[in-house]
Amino acid sequence: MQERKPLSFDTSALDVLQRKWKAKDEQLEEDLKPKVPSLPTSLPPPDEDAVRAFLNKRGSIAKYARESVEDKDIIRLRPGQWLNDEIINFYGAMILGRSEGCKENMPNGTGVVGAKGRGKSLNVHYFSTFFWSKLTSEGYDKGRLAKWTKKVDIFSKDALLVPVNHSNAHWTAAAINFRRKRIESYDSMGMAKDIVFTYLRRYLDAEHRNKKKAPFDFTGWQDYAPDQENGYDCGVFTCQFLETLSRGEEMFRFTQKDMPYLRRRMIWEIGHTKLRDD
Repeated sequence: MQERKPLSFDTSALDVLQRKWKAKDEQLEEDLKPKVPSLPTSLPPPDEDAVRAFLNKRGSIAKYARESVEDKDIIRLRPGQWLNDEIINFYGAMILGRSEGCKENMPNGTGVVGAKGRGKSLNVHYFSTFFWSKLTSEGYDKGRLAKWTKKVDIFSKDALLVPVNHSNAHWTAAAINFRRKRIESYDSMGMAKDIVFTYLRRYLDAEHRNKKKAPFDFTGWQDYAPDQENGYDCGVFTCQFLETLSRGEEMFRFTQKDMPYLRRRMIWEIGHTKLRDD
């Protein structure tokens, strides 16, 4: 008996269809992604003039709440300069002031989008850059961190914002996000994060035991650190992470290429003691 040869089929047409289906699926996924408008490359001409004036000014540049910025501080927003505590804390104070002054602060829940497409300010609390150094070097009790929130119930907030200085070599942003039940770390170079999670969980538990007389319930809480590969300018990234988080947004509009613009924008904002909404 003659052996039958296996049947062969021409699948080239099917392969073409599968490639088309795959391409359509990929395009559909791309179309469904939220579209985030890119940032401009410069401020309007009058605002650029104001920035140059602030950079040429001597002595006091601006004061806000308990924070102040001098000429020696503002020049750190020139390209390639490391941001100091004064700049970051001034920016954080403005974020806190905006939150406290917002009559439409969102309760714990879904975000509200503002008229210009930006999230409205959440009910947040900002810890100065010295909080992290106290927490890591002295701990909750020895560092007397209970006094930091003597007039603030952090557990009524949507989020706590924390700038983190790693050994005077790198700035990152962190948050305790009560809305999302997350301890968050935002690092422009994707480096240290486990240490942030560890210390902020310790703080949260210690603060709850001190103020609420019971351990904090971490049921359902997660550690969250999205991938960020943005290189340097870590202080500027930290300020922008905190500002974006204070609006309840999780999609960041800025990348490394936006740093020159954001530095000049921050000079304008500090000089005018006002966060821009454009």
